[in-house]
Amino acid sequence: MDKKISEKVINRLTLYHCILTDYIEQHIEYISSKQLAVLLKIDDSQVRKDISVLNNPGKSNVGYIVKELKSSIEKTLGFSKNKKAFIIGAGNLGMALAKYDNFQNYGLNILALFDNDKEKIGKVINNKMILDISKLPNLSRKTNVDIAILTVPRKYAQIMADYLVKANIKYIWNFTPTVLDVPENVQVWNENIMGNFLQFTYNI
Repeated sequence: MDKKISEKVINRLTLYHCILTDYIEQHIEYISSKQLAVLLKIDDSQVRKDISVLNNPGKSNVGYIVKELKSSIEKTLGFSKNKKAFIIGAGNLGMALAKYDNFQNYGLNILALFDNDKEKIGKVINNKMILDISKLPNLSRKTNVDIAILTVPRKYAQIMADYLVKANIKYIWNFTPTVLDVPENVQVWNENIMGNFLQFTYNI
């Protein structure tokens, strides 16, 4: 991405992308900012502000060409840029993520899973081998992978984060309920599943 776009805007753009994909499947050619706003229950002006970062002005009285707007989002967010990753932890969550083929549509290419369970090592999940965790540093260097998706149990999260840092992993997508302590040159994105759930159910 050439521009610095906030996390909230990136999140909304990915939601717009989902809607646009549905519209294309329904053979709908145009969409308005108001339609997007109604579907996501947000303000129309916010949608227009978000789309302004895409340099896609749309057409007056018509809206946006669905295919062009979808392409603009993909180009701006770097969908076509191949981002290689490893999954650390071949438990239920790690397995589920390995089976999720839609990641490739967003440029995320999961090469392998890693675990220390001898009964799991050697198995293949969705064309991805489960390897012994000891092989990660060497394979990371050979494949130039610098993204790790961390799905290990909580008590092992920091230990594995330290191991990943030593293996020169620069980006950790953290699915564990743990705040990781990493050097400043390593970026962590915390996927706070329970936090999101509690936000959603707070007023129930």
